[in-house]
Amino acid sequence: MNKKGRLFLGVIMLMLVVLVLSSCGQDKRVVLNVYNWGDYIDESVIDTFEKKYNIRVNYDTFSTNEDMYVKIKSGGANYDVLFPSDYTIERMIKEDMLAKLDFNNIPNYKYIEERFKNLDYDPQNEYSVPYMWGTVGILYNKTMVDEPVTSWRILWDQKYNKQILMLDSQRDSIGVALKMLGYDMNTRNLEELEAAKEALIQQKPLVLAYVGDDVKDKMIAGEAALAVVWSGDAVNMKQESSDLEYALPREGSNLWFDAMVVPKTSKHKAEAEKFINFMCEPEIAFKNADYIDYSSPHREVKKMLDPALLNDPAAYPKEEDLVNYDIFKDLGDYLKVYDRIWTEVKAH
Repeated sequence: MNKKGRLFLGVIMLMLVVLVLSSCGQDKRVVLNVYNWGDYIDESVIDTFEKKYNIRVNYDTFSTNEDMYVKIKSGGANYDVLFPSDYTIERMIKEDMLAKLDFNNIPNYKYIEERFKNLDYDPQNEYSVPYMWGTVGILYNKTMVDEPVTSWRILWDQKYNKQILMLDSQRDSIGVALKMLGYDMNTRNLEELEAAKEALIQQKPLVLAYVGDDVKDKMIAGEAALAVVWSGDAVNMKQESSDLEYALPREGSNLWFDAMVVPKTSKHKAEAEKFINFMCEPEIAFKNADYIDYSSPHREVKKMLDPALLNDPAAYPKEEDLVNYDIFKDLGDYLKVYDRIWTEVKAH
């Protein structure tokens, strides 16, 4: 073989070696795409899952149910496990967006307390496994509020001008106004909704800001006296500042549930069910509840928690305190009325 031939053969062999090495270096594991709320998991459990099952997890977060729904509905992403709230699960079931779960692959479902099963958003327990639950209430700074906090009406008190934080969430903030007026959070009565709109417009000059996750930093720093918050965030903030306390308004509020589901578009349903089952392992469920401070529906987790937390109404309210609490329902086409009202409040 001449010099050129040997050189050509050497180049070919080098290319083959590079191809073989690059092929060996590729990650051949199944990739599970998980879509959850921000700061809603102890991320160390993801590493544990990956090592235990040799499955790679691609983990993304969303900030609202609506953002998550639009992304899945548009087909813009292929996720395998989602963590939506009750009314969004109901909507996705109606629109045939979710796969029925094979509970043979989720034996740890046995640890979920019975009172968190057969709820209206998934009455036959076919599509979802509860993850966390809680309430919406008022977090207040005891050094800035010197009166009992028992009613939503305190959020309309001129005394707290520019010291009030409201949730930048239409269902939650409209729901607060509806409850303050004595109405159901799922009402389809236009007069009641218009009354809630007028109440929110009347309140708006008193509101320092409409917030999301930034409510935590603002309340811990003492930037506001009162805030509408989810109960798990309240528990977290109370641990950070002894000045803060949480109240369940006497008019009632929202009782909510977040659950794990598998979209019909999932390419790895069996692995998704394996992930859901893993999340229900007692030690893993405890790690998540302990990290994010939200209330767990897992009976074994409650045995591991600090007894003081179990007696905290922000974390585990008594059932008798939840008599006037509404679970959000899917509003269907009527959602456009809520959209209009919220747009008009924000634009005012």
